[in-house]
Amino acid sequence: MIELKDIEVRFGSKGHEVHAVRGVSLEIETGMSYGIVGTSGAGKSTLMRTINLLQRPSSGTVAVDGIELGSLPEAELRAARSRIGMIFQHFNLFMRKTVYENVAFPLRISGAAKGEIESRVPELLRLVALEDKAQAYPAKLSGGQKQRVGIARALANRPSVLLCDEPTSALDNETTAQILGLLNDINRQLGITIVLISHEMSVIKQACRRVAVMTEGRVVEEGGIYDVFASPKHEYTRQLVESSFDLELPPRVLSGARGPILKITYRGGDAERPVLSEATEELGASFNILVGKIEYIDDKPLGLLVVEASSTRGAAGALSAGKLDEVLDYLRRRGVAVEVLRHEAP
Repeated sequence: MIELKDIEVRFGSKGHEVHAVRGVSLEIETGMSYGIVGTSGAGKSTLMRTINLLQRPSSGTVAVDGIELGSLPEAELRAARSRIGMIFQHFNLFMRKTVYENVAFPLRISGAAKGEIESRVPELLRLVALEDKAQAYPAKLSGGQKQRVGIARALANRPSVLLCDEPTSALDNETTAQILGLLNDINRQLGITIVLISHEMSVIKQACRRVAVMTEGRVVEEGGIYDVFASPKHEYTRQLVESSFDLELPPRVLSGARGPILKITYRGGDAERPVLSEATEELGASFNILVGKIEYIDDKPLGLLVVEASSTRGAAGALSAGKLDEVLDYLRRRGVAVEVLRHEAP
């Protein structure tokens, strides 16, 4: 387990001080895939670097597997750090060393025997699907292949924790999915605790089971990945979640809609129920779907729709205020979250 208690990080001197992390306390269970998300300057990378004391906190404590790192003598801290692997946004490979030599490097500096290195490096290259690149140099590799080398190198000393600092931000979407899939496999197969930093909620929802949301140095929300996406509590979290789903409507669609516009969120099994069809039959309401999707987060469905509501009864399909309230109440009683984005056309 990783335990961060009352972490504060300040840079600079009085009068020119940057308060990068403000009173953060987190517990990350052993074997968890854990995300820390926030925009640039939120403090997430600084917080992650406190886990292995590459950044010493100004105050607060860090414990990994029950050992408080800040209390260790330097030699013992180096040994503890060897059990915490790290991969980086820009790979940080030795460009004059082959793939094999890059992966062997942490084993050599830890004093591993030649025979151990000769068996461990091929094992790691198989794990990241780079067996055929052992004698290649990083300049000959794609971005995704370079990150795979970085992952293999980080795993060389069999760490219990793997820290991932924006590991996919330099990669295209397809390669990002491949790298996140590899990290998921490593988490499941090896039981390694993974802490992943990203400014993109879309990355976090593919790779993590729990998430902490940071802004201005503080954690404003923390929880299971599905719960945070399905029911964000903090306004900042809601903004991040909405941007990841990309449900924004073009102006021409908005201008063409005459009735109330509703945002409907289905959680869990409700995402697979015909709730709108039932509302049409029972209430005489009609729903024109403007945009929508169902996603599976942590293997659970989450459905999002933006619809224009109207009536199948009455003049010109208009939905009265009273009927709208009836529709909202009906949907909410069936476990569907509803937000009125616009009551009527301007």
